[in-house]
Amino acid sequence: MNIGVLLREAGQPEQTVVRFTQDWARVRCVDPDLDVAMLEGLESELRGKLSEEGAQAQAMMRVLEDSFSNAVQITEPKAYLAESMISGIEELMRLYVEPRKRQAAIRKSGRQAIHAKMRSQFERVGVWDFMRKRIAISGYTKPGDPLRIDCGYRPNGVVRMFHAVSLDSDTEWPKVLAFSAAAIREGVARVENAKLELTAVVEPIAAVTTDREDADRVAQYRFSVETMEAEDIRVLTTNDLPRMAETAQRELRV
Repeated sequence: MNIGVLLREAGQPEQTVVRFTQDWARVRCVDPDLDVAMLEGLESELRGKLSEEGAQAQAMMRVLEDSFSNAVQITEPKAYLAESMISGIEELMRLYVEPRKRQAAIRKSGRQAIHAKMRSQFERVGVWDFMRKRIAISGYTKPGDPLRIDCGYRPNGVVRMFHAVSLDSDTEWPKVLAFSAAAIREGVARVENAKLELTAVVEPIAAVTTDREDADRVAQYRFSVETMEAEDIRVLTTNDLPRMAETAQRELRV
């Protein structure tokens, strides 16, 4: 099963683009115990190593071809003509990786759509590979805690964590985060001797309901936001993502 594309410019091997799928549902059908964190870490490692010159990049190619042969394999290289690296990688992802849609109108929705936008903005400013992903909260609370936060980083004495929450479909997530926030905050202080800033990224209210007279939907949206804010969870919408990503870029000095 194809999970990603590696595109290198002829004559300039340091010009390399690596992109893995963001939708692991098909792979989980084959392997329900899929280690997504390992694969995302591999994507980041490949992107960094293959952008280096000469021996470093060649060494990484040998590691990919040999060491991961039982889990992740690389296909025989083929030539591909594209107008640009970006248009090329997007076309190859559509052709070989992303699942075919039964209807052209189908699009990502809910938490998946918010997470994709969040990742896209962090990638735009070049910080995604420097962030922690799928952060296991059990390291801060208690063994067995299944909660994983989408991503985060630590600038100075603050640990910033970000989680996509759909107020249109994930009606229980605001309560889950609110219930967990105090324990996570205490654990971060104990384990990392740092303060926690936990951010929930949600849709703008206009994406949940276009009818401001829909009292039930508006009340549910406001209740969810207020439930999280009551536990010192910062709530931002997808409209705030560019500013959030640029802050991360400054703090990580990328």
